[in-house]
Amino acid sequence: MKLKVLFLGLILFSFTSKAQSSSSIYKQLEAFNFLGNVLYIAAHPDDENTKLIAHFANKQLARTAYLSLTRGDGGQNLIGTELEESLGVLRTQELLAARKIDGGNQFFSTAKDFGYSKHPNEAFTIWDKEAILTQVVHRIRSFRPDIIINRFDHLTPGTTHGQHTASAMLSFEAFRLANKTDAFPQQLQKLKPWKPHRLFHNVSWWYYGSRSNFEKSDKSNMIEISSGSFDPVLGEAVPVIAAKSRSQHKSQGFGSSPEVGKATEYLNRIAGAALDGNNPFEGIDISWNRLKGGDQIKTLIDNLLTDFNFKIPEENIPDLINIYKKIEKLENGYWKNLKLNELKSIISLCLGLNI
Repeated sequence: MKLKVLFLGLILFSFTSKAQSSSSIYKQLEAFNFLGNVLYIAAHPDDENTKLIAHFANKQLARTAYLSLTRGDGGQNLIGTELEESLGVLRTQELLAARKIDGGNQFFSTAKDFGYSKHPNEAFTIWDKEAILTQVVHRIRSFRPDIIINRFDHLTPGTTHGQHTASAMLSFEAFRLANKTDAFPQQLQKLKPWKPHRLFHNVSWWYYGSRSNFEKSDKSNMIEISSGSFDPVLGEAVPVIAAKSRSQHKSQGFGSSPEVGKATEYLNRIAGAALDGNNPFEGIDISWNRLKGGDQIKTLIDNLLTDFNFKIPEENIPDLINIYKKIEKLENGYWKNLKLNELKSIISLCLGLNI
């Protein structure tokens, strides 16, 4: 009991207002052992591929986020009268609701959605390209993605919505600049340069016009991600989670039926280290070895996962506090601070705090 009281002050800021099941807490503890980030980038709310976001967040257990450059204020509204700025507020909330379901984080830039454009040059007459590029680089440096995934192709301007292509062009350029000390140096007063390992384009057969064209396409830089698995801990298939998330885009009339079973997503590598297999994290250390002395943390987490008390989750708190103290002794840095905050949240959930 003394241990619980001792750490109560540390975790009050991360309280939960909604009770979570022991299996959900256990899932977060599993993810605690994965030190890797994925950033998905596109132009609008509803451009994101919730199947991939749900896969990376729930199956791969990566810290996953979607960067929507706009808030969708130039779109339509099928459920109400809100348009322009009011619609942007509505669609922002739809995106936040989607991330609560699929487990991703949500980011934005200040790019304005001004309706349909036929070419990225048109988008850049409305957007301040340098300002938005600065924000994308800042997001990469602050979130530190190991891999970035573009929803759209940066090489074929004029073939789709101009803002779509513009988002991919900005992502491609930001991927190149984020590690350069002479790029937006004012950011480096608080952030460090960051070099993502790989940049992918999330392709599908319809990018090629037909399934037959896709089958004949060059796949030498392409990897396949199986996204149709069932998660026995959550008691739900990942595609079902993705479909529920997708269906939050109510103002656009969007939704999807879950593809449970054999469902495949394709990632085409457009920059970064080459791959030998289908693992997008190949060659990237996503373990506690990213921190000096972190190997002991993995052992402690593995032991707790083995002995996790599902019936009385507060009985796990002494082990969690022990892990917290061990992490506190590691060298300061990005992952140390991030994991300490995650652990505070897990402890508060095991305590059942409801404030």
